[in-house]
Amino acid sequence: MKSGLYLVHKPVGPSSASLVRTFQSRIKDAGLDLAVGHGGTLDPFASGLLVIMVGQATRLMELFHALPKGYNAEISWGTETDTGDHQGAIIRTSDFIPSVQEVQTSLRSSLGWIDQIPPATSAKKIKGISAYKLAHRGEKVDLPASSVYLHEAKLNQPQSINQLSLICKGGFYVRSYVRDLGTGLGTAAHLSGLHRTFIGPWECPAEGKEVYLEGAQLIPWCPKIELTEAEFKALSFGQMIPSRICIPPEYSLPIDFPAVPQVIRGMFQDRLVTLLRHERDQFKTFANLRGGL
Repeated sequence: MKSGLYLVHKPVGPSSASLVRTFQSRIKDAGLDLAVGHGGTLDPFASGLLVIMVGQATRLMELFHALPKGYNAEISWGTETDTGDHQGAIIRTSDFIPSVQEVQTSLRSSLGWIDQIPPATSAKKIKGISAYKLAHRGEKVDLPASSVYLHEAKLNQPQSINQLSLICKGGFYVRSYVRDLGTGLGTAAHLSGLHRTFIGPWECPAEGKEVYLEGAQLIPWCPKIELTEAEFKALSFGQMIPSRICIPPEYSLPIDFPAVPQVIRGMFQDRLVTLLRHERDQFKTFANLRGGL
């Protein structure tokens, strides 16, 4: 087990936290002491890509939230639940089922920045406590609307309104989107299945598989420089180095997708060893990835 990113196919059933614990056990069994985190929660009923960060890679976590994420969503029409998914209690019903054209029109009108109220059973914090913990205690949960971004929304099959393909920015709740889609069309709806297909440049591996990423494969939406040995040593001692033209990113965001946080990757001997930022005409260390990735 090495520091780096692991692309994991999360099956339906286990929580994202349980997969993190599995990695922690593997690390302990290997006699290592490495931090572990993940790059975005998937609910237990959902499947798909989970990015596991090990060791120094956990320091990249804040760079992941704003990336584009792809989902395939299954919708059940006619009922709304208190959780927004098929595991919740039914709170509203409707006999009206919208047409394909009505759904397509609604999908097109919802693109861009929208206000969205997260589900009561989300991980959003209320006075330091996760909303889902309060909801499970039976307490009333009132969450304010958040501004979220939807880049693409379309039907997976031209004549079926039961499956959607979505591309959104981090912070977007598909459960809330399906709930609001039903309400906006004068009916009720809830999310009955969810699969995350990609995050940024990384696609979901096959079921039961994991993919290890290191070096230049990490944060490829950021520019990079190849450090000389003298520059590497200078940065290791907290010194700044002269700036220069960077090598462009290997991955580009979808056209018109909102900008994501940028740093400069400092590469040495094919390892990602530091994250840099411009300061006047010099590069300054933002995060020293000791040992490299």
